[in-house]
Amino acid sequence: MAAAEPCAGPPAQNKPDNTAFTQQRLPAWQPLLSAGTALPLFFCVGLACLALGLGLHFSSATIRELELDYTGAPGSGHNCSRCANASAGSCTCLLLFQLPERFPGPVCLYYQLSNFYQNHRRYGVSRDDRQLSGDAWGLTHPATECSPFRTDPQGIPIAPCGAIANSLFNDAFTLYHVINGSFYPVPLDKRGISWWTDSNVKFSNPEPVDGTLENAFKNTTKPPNWPRAAYQLDPDNPNNTGFINEDFIVWMRTAALPTFRKLYRRVHEGNFSSGLPQGTYCLNITYNYPVLSFQGTKKVIFSTVSWMGGKNPFLGIVYLVFGSACILTGFVMLAVHIKYQKQNQMDVE
Repeated sequence: MAAAEPCAGPPAQNKPDNTAFTQQRLPAWQPLLSAGTALPLFFCVGLACLALGLGLHFSSATIRELELDYTGAPGSGHNCSRCANASAGSCTCLLLFQLPERFPGPVCLYYQLSNFYQNHRRYGVSRDDRQLSGDAWGLTHPATECSPFRTDPQGIPIAPCGAIANSLFNDAFTLYHVINGSFYPVPLDKRGISWWTDSNVKFSNPEPVDGTLENAFKNTTKPPNWPRAAYQLDPDNPNNTGFINEDFIVWMRTAALPTFRKLYRRVHEGNFSSGLPQGTYCLNITYNYPVLSFQGTKKVIFSTVSWMGGKNPFLGIVYLVFGSACILTGFVMLAVHIKYQKQNQMDVE
C-alpha cells in the first residue's frame, strides 16, 4: 500500500513575504518617560502657553468696542421701537451715539443676533451646496434637504433654497459723522468681508444665459422672505450679486452658538482710513429683520482689530489656565520625584 501524501498547506501565494516589514520585525523606538524627560516637558509647555496667553490677553485688551442695541423692544423708549412693532415692510430709525475715544483703523462694523439657533440640525442642513456652486441641475432641482423651502406652492424651484437662505439678515446701516449739526457720510466698504474659500471656491453663480444672469434664474423663484430675487441683491455691482453676494455668503456660514456676530462692513476708506475720530455719530438703520417673535435681540458693534483679529478674551484665558495647570503639575511631579528618590536612597543604605 502506497504511503499517504501529507496534507497540503495553504497556497504559497497567500502567505506574506518573509520580510522584516510584513512579519513585523522592524526595530521600534519605545520611549520610557522618566523624571528627566517629563518634568522639563511640562515646564516648557507651561511657560510657552503662559507667554502666548499673556500676549493674547493684552492684545485683546487693547481692542476697543462699542455695542449699540437697536432691538426696540416695547416700552424701551428706543427710537427703533416703532419699527420693531411694524407689521410689514421696511422702516427707518436713527440712532445717535457718542464715540468716547478715537477708534484706530481699520474699524469693523458687526451685527449681532441673540437667541437665534443657527446650529439647529434641521436648519444647518437646509441648503443645497451644489446649487450654491452654480450647478445648472441644482438650480432647477434643489436638494430635498431644502424642504419646506425647496419649491413654491406652484412647484417652481427656489433659488437659493433652504431655511438658511430664506432667513437672510437684511437690515441695512448707513453711518454719518455729526460735526456742528452737519452730517458727513462715513464710507463703509463691503468688499472682502467673507472668507476667501467661500467667495472663490464654494459659491459661484450659474453661467449667464444670453449674456445675462437674470435669464439664468428665469425658471426659479426667490425665497419667500426675500424682497427681491438673488440676481438683484446688488444690481449696481455685477461682481457682488447672485450667489457671490458677500452679505449672503457671510450669512450662509452658520454660527455655532445662539448669540453670534457677523461682519457687515469695514471702515478704512477716504477721510476715515486712519479710523473713527472721537465725537458724535448717527447710524441710519433700515429695520427689516424681526427678532421679537423669538425673544431675540439685535446689536450693532463697532470694533478695532489687532494681529489676533477681533476681541476674544476667552482664548487668552484658556492658554493662561492651561499653562498654569502644566506648571503646577510639573511642581507636584517634581515634589513626588524628590520624595521617593530620597526614600529609595534611604532603603538602599
